[in-house]
Amino acid sequence: MVSTRILIKGAGEHSSGTAHRLFRAGFRVAMTDLAWPKAVRLTVSFCTAVFDREITVEGVRARRYTLDDAAMLATFDWSHIPVFIDPDCRLKDLWRPDVIIDGRILKTNLDNRVGDAPLVIGYGPGLIAGQDVDFVVETNRGHDLGRIITHGPAAADTGVPGPIAGFTHQRVLRSPADGTLQAHRRTGDIVHAGETIATVAGQPVTAAIPGILRGLIHSESPVVLNQKVGDIDPRGDPAYCDTLSDKTRTISGAALELVLSFLRARDRTPLPFREGSGEG
Repeated sequence: MVSTRILIKGAGEHSSGTAHRLFRAGFRVAMTDLAWPKAVRLTVSFCTAVFDREITVEGVRARRYTLDDAAMLATFDWSHIPVFIDPDCRLKDLWRPDVIIDGRILKTNLDNRVGDAPLVIGYGPGLIAGQDVDFVVETNRGHDLGRIITHGPAAADTGVPGPIAGFTHQRVLRSPADGTLQAHRRTGDIVHAGETIATVAGQPVTAAIPGILRGLIHSESPVVLNQKVGDIDPRGDPAYCDTLSDKTRTISGAALELVLSFLRARDRTPLPFREGSGEG
Protein backbone atom coordinates (compact mmCIF):
# COMPACT_ATOMS: atom_id res chain seq x y z
CA MET A 1 0.00 0.00 0.00
CA VAL A 2 2.76 2.45 0.92
CA SER A 3 4.20 2.39 -2.61
CA THR A 4 0.84 2.71 -4.38
CA ARG A 5 0.83 5.84 -6.55
CA ILE A 6 -2.47 7.74 -6.85
CA LEU A 7 -2.90 10.65 -9.25
CA ILE A 8 -5.92 12.91 -8.68
CA LYS A 9 -7.07 15.21 -11.46
CA GLY A 10 -8.20 18.51 -10.05
CA ALA A 11 -7.42 19.89 -6.61
CA GLY A 12 -10.75 21.49 -5.75
CA GLU A 13 -13.00 20.66 -2.82
CA HIS A 14 -14.01 17.05 -3.59
CA SER A 15 -10.67 16.07 -5.09
CA SER A 16 -8.97 17.52 -2.03
CA GLY A 17 -11.21 15.60 0.35
CA THR A 18 -10.23 12.42 -1.48
CA ALA A 19 -6.54 13.30 -1.44
CA HIS A 20 -6.78 14.09 2.26
CA ARG A 21 -8.30 10.70 3.10
CA LEU A 22 -5.98 8.65 0.88
CA PHE A 23 -2.87 10.51 2.06
CA ARG A 24 -3.80 9.91 5.69
CA ALA A 25 -4.37 6.26 4.84
CA GLY A 26 -0.73 6.03 3.74
CA PHE A 27 -0.91 6.30 -0.04
CA ARG A 28 1.38 8.36 -2.25
CA VAL A 29 -0.95 11.02 -3.62
CA ALA A 30 -0.15 13.65 -6.26
CA MET A 31 -2.59 16.15 -7.78
CA THR A 32 -2.84 18.24 -10.93
CA ASP A 33 -4.75 21.44 -11.65
CA LEU A 34 -4.94 24.50 -13.87
CA ALA A 35 -2.74 27.57 -13.62
CA TRP A 36 -5.93 29.37 -12.55
CA PRO A 37 -7.94 26.77 -10.61
CA LYS A 38 -11.71 27.27 -10.62
CA ALA A 39 -12.37 25.98 -7.11
CA VAL A 40 -14.68 28.08 -4.95
CA ARG A 41 -14.02 26.62 -1.48
CA LEU A 42 -10.35 27.57 -1.45
CA THR A 43 -9.90 27.14 2.31
CA VAL A 44 -10.46 23.37 1.92
CA SER A 45 -8.96 22.93 -1.55
CA PHE A 46 -5.35 21.94 -2.10
CA CYS A 47 -5.33 23.95 -5.34
CA THR A 48 -4.90 27.02 -3.13
CA ALA A 49 -1.22 26.02 -3.08
CA VAL A 50 -1.11 27.15 -6.73
CA PHE A 51 -1.68 30.71 -5.49
CA ASP A 52 -0.06 30.63 -2.04
CA ARG A 53 2.62 27.95 -2.59
CA GLU A 54 1.36 25.97 0.42
CA ILE A 55 -1.90 25.19 2.19
CA THR A 56 -2.86 22.96 5.10
CA VAL A 57 -6.34 21.42 5.22
CA GLU A 58 -7.32 19.69 8.45
CA GLY A 59 -3.72 18.84 9.28
CA VAL A 60 -2.60 17.75 5.79
CA ARG A 61 -0.20 20.01 3.92
CA ALA A 62 0.10 20.52 0.15
CA ARG A 63 2.70 22.40 -1.90
CA ARG A 64 2.83 23.71 -5.45
CA TYR A 65 5.13 22.21 -8.08
CA THR A 66 5.54 22.39 -11.85
CA LEU A 67 6.13 19.57 -14.31
CA ASP A 68 9.83 20.49 -14.28
CA ASP A 69 9.82 19.09 -10.73
CA ALA A 70 8.21 15.76 -11.66
CA ALA A 71 11.44 13.77 -11.50
CA MET A 72 11.68 14.45 -7.77
CA LEU A 73 8.74 12.10 -7.17
CA ALA A 74 11.17 9.18 -7.48
CA THR A 75 12.80 10.23 -4.20
CA PHE A 76 9.98 12.28 -2.67
CA ASP A 77 9.61 12.08 1.12
CA TRP A 78 5.77 12.19 1.00
CA SER A 79 5.60 14.51 3.97
CA HIS A 80 2.93 16.44 2.07
CA ILE A 81 0.84 16.30 -1.10
CA PRO A 82 2.44 17.72 -4.27
CA VAL A 83 0.08 19.77 -6.44
CA PHE A 84 1.32 20.19 -10.00
CA ILE A 85 0.32 22.97 -12.36
CA ASP A 86 -0.49 20.61 -15.20
CA PRO A 87 -3.63 21.45 -17.21
CA ASP A 88 -3.12 18.53 -19.63
CA CYS A 89 -2.30 15.99 -16.90
CA ARG A 90 1.03 15.11 -18.48
CA LEU A 91 2.12 13.83 -15.09
CA LYS A 92 0.16 10.67 -15.91
CA ASP A 93 2.77 9.64 -18.45
CA LEU A 94 5.75 10.88 -16.44
CA TRP A 95 4.81 9.22 -13.15
CA ARG A 96 2.76 6.21 -14.32
CA PRO A 97 0.36 6.01 -11.36
CA ASP A 98 -1.37 2.84 -10.19
CA VAL A 99 -4.65 4.72 -9.76
CA ILE A 100 -6.12 7.79 -11.47
CA ILE A 101 -9.08 9.59 -9.92
CA ASP A 102 -10.85 12.32 -11.85
CA GLY A 103 -12.38 14.41 -9.07
CA ARG A 104 -13.12 17.49 -11.16
CA ILE A 105 -16.84 16.70 -11.70
CA LEU A 106 -16.73 18.32 -15.15
CA LYS A 107 -20.02 16.62 -16.15
CA THR A 108 -18.36 15.41 -19.34
CA ASN A 109 -15.48 13.12 -20.23
CA LEU A 110 -12.58 15.41 -21.05
CA ASP A 111 -9.54 13.15 -20.98
CA ASN A 112 -10.31 9.83 -19.26
CA ARG A 113 -9.90 6.37 -20.72
CA VAL A 114 -10.00 2.90 -19.26
CA GLY A 115 -6.41 1.66 -19.30
CA ASP A 116 -4.81 5.03 -18.52
CA ALA A 117 -3.87 3.34 -15.23
CA PRO A 118 -4.59 -0.09 -13.72
CA LEU A 119 -7.54 1.56 -11.91
CA VAL A 120 -9.38 4.65 -13.19
CA ILE A 121 -12.14 6.25 -11.09
CA GLY A 122 -14.38 9.17 -12.02
CA TYR A 123 -16.77 11.34 -10.05
CA GLY A 124 -20.27 12.32 -11.05
CA PRO A 125 -22.26 12.72 -14.26
CA GLY A 126 -20.76 12.67 -17.73
CA LEU A 127 -18.54 9.63 -17.14
CA ILE A 128 -19.52 6.06 -17.99
CA ALA A 129 -18.22 3.18 -15.88
CA GLY A 130 -16.76 0.46 -18.08
CA GLN A 131 -16.17 2.86 -20.95
CA ASP A 132 -14.50 6.10 -19.79
CA VAL A 133 -13.42 4.87 -16.37
CA ASP A 134 -13.50 1.61 -14.45
CA PHE A 135 -15.87 2.93 -11.77
CA VAL A 136 -17.98 6.04 -11.26
CA VAL A 137 -18.82 7.47 -7.83
CA GLU A 138 -22.24 9.09 -7.47
CA THR A 139 -21.97 12.76 -6.42
CA ASN A 140 -25.65 13.73 -6.42
CA ARG A 141 -26.87 14.41 -2.90
CA GLY A 142 -29.46 12.00 -1.58
CA HIS A 143 -29.81 8.30 -0.91
CA ASP A 144 -27.22 7.25 -3.53
CA LEU A 145 -24.50 9.78 -2.67
CA GLY A 146 -21.17 7.94 -2.70
CA ARG A 147 -22.59 4.84 -4.40
CA ILE A 148 -20.06 2.95 -6.53
CA ILE A 149 -21.30 2.40 -10.09
CA THR A 150 -19.76 -0.54 -11.91
CA HIS A 151 -21.54 -0.13 -15.26
CA GLY A 152 -23.03 2.97 -16.86
CA PRO A 153 -23.28 6.60 -15.73
CA ALA A 154 -24.07 8.41 -12.52
CA ALA A 155 -27.36 10.26 -12.16
CA ALA A 156 -27.83 13.02 -14.73
CA ASP A 157 -26.89 16.54 -13.72
CA THR A 158 -29.98 18.24 -12.25
CA GLY A 159 -28.62 21.74 -12.67
CA VAL A 160 -29.85 22.52 -9.16
CA PRO A 161 -27.33 22.92 -6.31
CA GLY A 162 -27.86 20.75 -3.26
CA PRO A 163 -30.13 22.38 -0.66
CA ILE A 164 -28.68 23.95 2.48
CA ALA A 165 -31.22 25.22 5.01
CA GLY A 166 -33.82 25.10 2.22
CA PHE A 167 -31.84 27.21 -0.26
CA THR A 168 -30.52 25.85 -3.56
CA HIS A 169 -29.63 28.18 -6.46
CA GLN A 170 -30.05 31.24 -4.19
CA ARG A 171 -26.86 30.39 -2.31
CA VAL A 172 -24.64 30.14 -5.40
CA LEU A 173 -22.86 33.22 -6.73
CA ARG A 174 -22.35 33.36 -10.50
CA SER A 175 -20.39 35.62 -12.78
CA PRO A 176 -22.53 38.26 -14.55
CA ALA A 177 -20.11 38.52 -17.49
CA ASP A 178 -16.85 37.35 -19.01
CA GLY A 179 -13.87 39.03 -17.42
CA THR A 180 -11.65 39.08 -14.34
CA LEU A 181 -13.14 38.69 -10.90
CA GLN A 182 -12.31 41.32 -8.31
CA ALA A 183 -13.17 40.14 -4.81
CA HIS A 184 -14.70 42.63 -2.37
CA ARG A 185 -15.25 40.17 0.48
CA ARG A 186 -13.36 37.18 1.90
CA THR A 187 -14.30 33.62 2.77
CA GLY A 188 -15.68 33.59 6.31
CA ASP A 189 -17.27 37.04 6.07
CA ILE A 190 -20.88 37.51 7.14
CA VAL A 191 -22.80 38.89 4.15
CA HIS A 192 -26.27 40.31 3.65
CA ALA A 193 -28.83 39.94 0.87
CA GLY A 194 -28.20 42.53 -1.83
CA GLU A 195 -24.55 43.03 -0.86
CA THR A 196 -21.89 43.16 -3.58
CA ILE A 197 -19.44 40.31 -3.00
CA ALA A 198 -17.27 40.85 -6.07
CA THR A 199 -17.30 42.49 -9.48
CA VAL A 200 -16.62 41.19 -12.99
CA ALA A 201 -16.10 43.67 -15.84
CA GLY A 202 -17.60 46.34 -13.61
CA GLN A 203 -20.75 44.35 -12.95
CA PRO A 204 -21.64 43.29 -9.39
CA VAL A 205 -21.79 39.73 -8.06
CA THR A 206 -24.61 40.14 -5.54
CA ALA A 207 -25.68 37.99 -2.60
CA ALA A 208 -29.26 36.78 -2.90
CA ILE A 209 -29.47 35.57 0.70
CA PRO A 210 -27.79 36.39 4.04
CA GLY A 211 -25.26 34.04 5.55
CA ILE A 212 -21.55 33.37 5.68
CA LEU A 213 -19.39 33.47 2.57
CA ARG A 214 -18.28 29.83 2.51
CA GLY A 215 -16.23 30.17 -0.64
CA LEU A 216 -15.16 32.59 -3.35
CA ILE A 217 -12.98 32.00 -6.39
CA HIS A 218 -9.51 33.56 -6.17
CA SER A 219 -9.46 37.28 -6.89
CA GLU A 220 -8.03 38.22 -10.30
CA SER A 221 -9.20 34.89 -11.76
CA PRO A 222 -10.48 34.90 -15.34
CA VAL A 223 -14.15 33.86 -15.42
CA VAL A 224 -16.92 33.46 -17.95
CA LEU A 225 -20.60 34.39 -17.93
CA ASN A 226 -22.66 32.33 -15.46
CA GLN A 227 -19.63 30.53 -14.01
CA LYS A 228 -19.99 29.60 -10.34
CA VAL A 229 -17.71 31.95 -8.43
CA GLY A 230 -18.95 31.75 -4.84
CA ASP A 231 -21.10 30.02 -2.26
CA ILE A 232 -23.10 31.45 0.65
CA ASP A 233 -23.97 29.20 3.58
CA PRO A 234 -27.22 30.39 5.20
CA ARG A 235 -26.41 28.47 8.41
CA GLY A 236 -23.79 31.09 9.23
CA ASP A 237 -21.34 28.82 11.06
CA PRO A 238 -17.74 29.92 10.33
CA ALA A 239 -16.40 26.44 11.19
CA TYR A 240 -17.99 25.15 7.98
CA CYS A 241 -15.62 27.33 5.94
CA ASP A 242 -12.49 25.52 7.09
CA THR A 243 -13.59 21.88 7.31
CA LEU A 244 -14.37 19.20 4.74
CA SER A 245 -18.08 18.72 4.09
CA ASP A 246 -20.24 15.65 4.65
CA LYS A 247 -20.57 15.24 0.88
CA THR A 248 -16.81 15.35 0.38
CA ARG A 249 -16.21 12.79 3.13
CA THR A 250 -18.82 10.43 1.69
CA ILE A 251 -17.33 10.58 -1.81
CA SER A 252 -13.79 10.10 -0.51
CA GLY A 253 -14.90 7.03 1.41
CA ALA A 254 -16.07 5.44 -1.83
CA ALA A 255 -12.69 6.18 -3.43
CA LEU A 256 -10.84 4.60 -0.52
CA GLU A 257 -13.06 1.51 -0.77
CA LEU A 258 -12.31 1.18 -4.47
CA VAL A 259 -8.57 1.58 -4.02
CA LEU A 260 -8.43 -1.03 -1.25
CA SER A 261 -10.57 -3.41 -3.31
CA PHE A 262 -8.26 -2.89 -6.27
CA LEU A 263 -5.21 -3.73 -4.15
CA ARG A 264 -6.90 -6.85 -2.83
CA ALA A 265 -7.76 -7.90 -6.39
CA ARG A 266 -4.18 -7.26 -7.45
CA ASP A 267 -3.11 -9.63 -4.70
CA ARG A 268 -5.55 -12.16 -6.21
CA THR A 269 -8.23 -11.89 -3.56
CA PRO A 270 -11.72 -11.67 -5.14
CA LEU A 271 -13.36 -8.25 -5.42
CA PRO A 272 -16.61 -7.82 -3.48
CA PHE A 273 -18.46 -6.44 -6.52
CA ARG A 274 -20.84 -8.65 -8.44
CA GLU A 275 -21.01 -8.19 -12.19
CA GLY A 276 -23.55 -5.48 -12.96
CA SER A 277 -24.51 -5.02 -9.32
CA GLY A 278 -23.92 -1.26 -9.16
CA GLU A 279 -23.44 -1.71 -5.44
CA GLY A 280 -20.78 -0.27 -3.18
